[in-house]
Amino acid sequence: MHQGRIVEFSRRQGLKFGLLASMAAAGVAMTGCSTGAVGGSGLSTTAASAPAAADAFPVTIKHAFGETVIKAAPARVATVAWVNADVALALGVVPVGMPKDEWGGNDKGSTPWKDAALEKAGAAIGTAKAPAQYSEADGINFTEIAKTSPDIILAAYSGLSQEDYDKLSKIAPVLAYPKLAWGTAWQDATTMIGTALGKSADAKALITATEKTIADKAAKYPQLTGKTFIYGNLEPAKADGVNVYTSADNRPKFLSSIGMTLAPIVVEKEKGVDGFYIEWSAEKANELDSQIFVSWVPDNSTKDAIVADALLGQIPAVKKGAFVADSDQTLTLAISASSPLSLPWALDKFLPQLGAAADKA
Repeated sequence: MHQGRIVEFSRRQGLKFGLLASMAAAGVAMTGCSTGAVGGSGLSTTAASAPAAADAFPVTIKHAFGETVIKAAPARVATVAWVNADVALALGVVPVGMPKDEWGGNDKGSTPWKDAALEKAGAAIGTAKAPAQYSEADGINFTEIAKTSPDIILAAYSGLSQEDYDKLSKIAPVLAYPKLAWGTAWQDATTMIGTALGKSADAKALITATEKTIADKAAKYPQLTGKTFIYGNLEPAKADGVNVYTSADNRPKFLSSIGMTLAPIVVEKEKGVDGFYIEWSAEKANELDSQIFVSWVPDNSTKDAIVADALLGQIPAVKKGAFVADSDQTLTLAISASSPLSLPWALDKFLPQLGAAADKA
């Protein structure tokens, strides 16, 4: 099975992590010291150069399973899924425990952006101050999380089920996603986590800096502005070999944030869809009309097979050569599971590919 479809399937299973994630939280409802929902998009490297004053506690944060009351600033932070550890690190907090990056990660079970943040904090993997790492290949690792004795468990970006939430809540207060599983915008995850850690002002500064980074980098590729796009998963020679990501997914959100426009056909077909992708018949691939088509492939031979495929090759952008199909899992992870650490790392690698496709479009 195509790797992209493997991870698609695994995400449907809840916390059996795959790579396909979304970004369409309708907003973050918070009380206490919350800064509120954050819109827009962008990429950033660090939070404010000087930490802001800590928030007052207790704080109450609403989420999909109710609300979580945090009585005091957490000293021991554990995370599940992607993004959450990135945000904590970007805010200057080293988790006591975090998942291994088993898809798109390196031989440390980490990523380049996470490694850089850990090293800066004096907590590089393999050292005494490094976070404990646990596998989530088979779902949430409750046992290993409990061993870290956390004060809070961050899951603002995740696919927790009610059962998962209830089990984790027996270990420590849990910060769950605000509305949609795998549907929290990185800005909203940052706002929520900043509030939970008593760093709401730092979180706001981090978001602002991140959005400035994306604007500055994207400005170097003016040909992208206004170009219509579709971001999807393509599998050659399969009748069910197409998944198209909706505006609820991180990848379309990222492209929209740099001035591109989601193709009208996707805007129309996603109406009423409660999720981050639409299944699409390969037999109707020629109807996927956009100026640029973006996908992920396991290798270059798969890209060639897509172009040569009797059905997928009829996708207008593919036919025209305006087809971005990268095989770098780490890059795909950086965009799919967007965070204030991953996105800046990805820009210089991804934008040139998009720019070249826009030139052909």
